Amino acid sequence: MKTKTTHVFLSHGLESGPGGTKIQALKALAETFDNVQAHAIDHRSSKDPAVRLAQMNDAISASGAAPEDIILAGSSMGGWVCAQASAQTPVLGCFLLAPALALPSYPQSSPRIQAQHVQIIHGWDDDVVPAMPVIELAQQQALPILVLPDGHRLAKSLHRVTKAFGAFLSGTGLNSAGLEKY
Repeated sequence: MKTKTTHVFLSHGLESGPGGTKIQALKALAETFDNVQAHAIDHRSSKDPAVRLAQMNDAISASGAAPEDIILAGSSMGGWVCAQASAQTPVLGCFLLAPALALPSYPQSSPRIQAQHVQIIHGWDDDVVPAMPVIELAQQQALPILVLPDGHRLAKSLHRVTKAFGAFLSGTGLNSAGLEKY
């Protein structure tokens, strides 16, 4: 019997890259889970949200992963990309860090997030994406949100974010032999 692979697609923020601290921490953690393939998408070629969404969709298509085997995780604009991708095609999971949602300057800034498992983490002191509109969006869609005493980058909360991501992945039914080190 062939074991199915779960694909975790990681999308970085506007000024970051696939080698950024948060994306690499989440990628390393995802790779401790059995039968998981983690993909850190490189969006640095464009700052246009629509182009980054197309890059995500292309990466998903290239993987051949079925929607029920896809987990999306993104930070800031990467969170917007993941939310939009899940609005287009329901997925297994959507893990969003300080997502650029409910912003008037973004296209389709309030997508209907469609995933079996969702977690939003935001900082109370976020000076890039205000917390309250994201909290209101989470309330409107009945989505879980964790708001931490931190800023947009969640730099003081990396350990808490990785612990939450590990719990999130476990909650989707994935197993990890190396989770205890996080």
